[in-house]
Amino acid sequence: MLRFAHIQFLWGLAAVPVLILLFLSVSRWKKKAVRALGDRNIVERMIPEVSFSRPWIRFILFILAYALLIVGMADPQIGSKIEEVKRKGADLIVVLDVSNSMLAQDLAPNRLENAKMAISQLIDRLHNDRIGIIIFAGQAYVQLPVTTDYSAAKLFLNTINTNMVPTQGTAIGAAIDLGLKSFDFKNGTGKAMIIMTDGENHEDDALAAASRAREKDVTIHVVGLGSQEGAPIPVYNEGQQAGFHTDENGQTVVSKLNEEMCREIASAGKGVYTRASNANSGLNIVMDQIDKMQKKVYDSKSFKDFEDRFQFFLAIAFILLVVEFFISGRKNMRLSRLKLFEVKEA
Repeated sequence: MLRFAHIQFLWGLAAVPVLILLFLSVSRWKKKAVRALGDRNIVERMIPEVSFSRPWIRFILFILAYALLIVGMADPQIGSKIEEVKRKGADLIVVLDVSNSMLAQDLAPNRLENAKMAISQLIDRLHNDRIGIIIFAGQAYVQLPVTTDYSAAKLFLNTINTNMVPTQGTAIGAAIDLGLKSFDFKNGTGKAMIIMTDGENHEDDALAAASRAREKDVTIHVVGLGSQEGAPIPVYNEGQQAGFHTDENGQTVVSKLNEEMCREIASAGKGVYTRASNANSGLNIVMDQIDKMQKKVYDSKSFKDFEDRFQFFLAIAFILLVVEFFISGRKNMRLSRLKLFEVKEA
C-alpha cells in the first residue's frame, strides 16, 4: 500500500505544466530573434560557441529534478506488510433523543448540545471499544453503525440536530429494538446501550424493549437530560429564536425531565440511571459500569510498518541538479574541432 505522509506538497506539481509552457514560450521567442538576424546557418557561424540544444537538455533535467523533489517532500511511504491486530473491547451504542424538547435550555446551551459534548468526551475515553450512534424522536434511525473509527464517530456526532427526524415523539422502545438489530452477536463481546433522553412524551413500550435487550445480555444505561422544573422549548426561524412552543390554548409548553420513566427503563435493562447537569454529564458513572463489562478479543486487520521512501526521490533529484549545473550553455570547442564526420574534398 502506498501513501503520502504530507500529501499537500503534491500541489507543487501543478507548477510543472506552467514551467514547461514558459520555457516553450521563451524558446519560441529566441528562434524568432535568430530568424530576425538572418539565415540560421550564417548566424550559427557567427556565434559558434552557442549551443541551441543544451538549454533543452538542462531544462529537461531541471523539470525532472523539480518533480522528484516535490514527490520526495510529500514523503511517499510503503506499507511493508499487513498485520492482523487483535483488539479487546466491548460494543457500545449511544441512543440519542433528538426530539424538539431536547432544545430546552435548562442545560447549557441546551439539552441536545449538552448531550453531544458529553458523547464527544465519552469517545475520547474509548480505546478498543466499538461505538455506534442511533438517533430517535417519533422514529429511530442509525446515524453511525458500530465502528472503531472514532474520528468518523465525532464527525457524524457533529451533524446531529433536531431536524433529522421529521416525526416528533419519544420512541425509546423503537430505538432500543433498532440497537439490538445493529449489534453483531456473533463476536461474543459485551454489549451495552446508553440512552440519553428527557423521557418526555414517551410513546411505545420501552420497558418491554429494555427487557428484550436484557434477555440478549445487552445492558441498558440511561442518562436523564433536563430538570424536574423544566424549561420552555424555543422556536427558531432562520437560525434566530422567534419565541417558544405553545399548546392549542396558546400557553407556553414547559418540557420536564421524566425521571421516573428513565429509572424504570434502566432498571428493566439491568443498567444504571444518572442525571446530567451543567457540571456533570453523568457519563462517568456509566463508563465505570462499561469498564467492568466482559470484553473479548475480536480481530481487525490494518496496514502497519510504513517505510519512508522520500530519500530515493531526493537523491535522484540532487544528482540531476548537479548534472544540470555542470552542463554549460556553450558548445565544447575541443569536440567541435575534431569534426569526425566532416567529408574532405579530393
